[in-house]
Amino acid sequence: MPPIRPFLPVDDAQAPLFAGVDVGGTTVKIGIVDDLGRTLGWTAIPTDPTRGPDDGTRRMGQALLGLIEQTGLQPRQIARVGLGTPGTMDIPAGLLLDPPNLPGWIDFPVRDRLSRECGLPVSFTNDAAAAAYGEYWVGSGKSLPSMVMLTLGTGIGGGIIVRDASIDGEHSHGAECGHIIIDCREDARTCSCGQPGHLEAYASALAVIRRTQEALDGGRASSLAVRLAAGETLTPLLLAGEAEAGDELSLEIILETARYLGIGVTTLMHTIDPSGVVLGGAMTFGGNASPLGRRFIERVRDEVRRRAFPVLAAKTPIEYASLGGDAGYIGAAGIARAEEGRHDTARGQQ
Repeated sequence: MPPIRPFLPVDDAQAPLFAGVDVGGTTVKIGIVDDLGRTLGWTAIPTDPTRGPDDGTRRMGQALLGLIEQTGLQPRQIARVGLGTPGTMDIPAGLLLDPPNLPGWIDFPVRDRLSRECGLPVSFTNDAAAAAYGEYWVGSGKSLPSMVMLTLGTGIGGGIIVRDASIDGEHSHGAECGHIIIDCREDARTCSCGQPGHLEAYASALAVIRRTQEALDGGRASSLAVRLAAGETLTPLLLAGEAEAGDELSLEIILETARYLGIGVTTLMHTIDPSGVVLGGAMTFGGNASPLGRRFIERVRDEVRRRAFPVLAAKTPIEYASLGGDAGYIGAAGIARAEEGRHDTARGQQ
């Protein structure tokens, strides 16, 4: 889907300008933003990861240059490009290591290859960190000096931003918030990464589906059984619809998911003490626009109030993200902007 905000006319943009490339398993979103994080132009192309990384970066470069031209700009007007990708990576080296969502893109120098294809300097980051930076820069976290974001989808991504810096860690695996441990029992649920007890094993979309199916297989009564018998697929969206219609099991699963998230958020608050926490991604059950979404986040807050130090629970807002699917490319551009600023400072000190 295209951006949820109108495009800014080029004549109204504040320079310098930046581009953001948000690589997903199925779609690559590309946007051009100004120095205030406002979108001037946007496009998207299929990722088609099976065609290989060389083809992928070539098409990204072509799409980016095409967007620049379409927006009425010249490549030289783009100060820097930000690139966010999923999977394991070596951020300082600009390498994808072995990303599950991009099979075959192993030990690939994605940052430098994209730079070669578009002729512009490229900054590299994790896709969840990019989304977090977008929310921090111009979204729900724009008034916060520091922020933790959890992206709720097939898995659980995470980003930690502290005073303009994304906390990527010494080995490029910082802010892997979906893999904090919330259950240390021997029979804890197994995460998609293969390890037991991780938050993602309890509160991701896949975990929600698995827990619901287990309850149905165990004989729990639910209107879901009728929908599934009619050939529908079990998804969080179907679960939300049945919960809103009064199905007890669906609502129970959703609120239990919020409880697990509250446990994870409490751990992150005790570790980082951020100014705020933001929840985003596809599985927010309608967010603030939905009574179910509002009930979901309030259940997260309730669990935090029950478990966190009182001062943290009282002073740390927990809110939904506001940028939707735009957060990734905006945040990638924002990280490029921050890196360009550091380069300018270093040049000025020479």
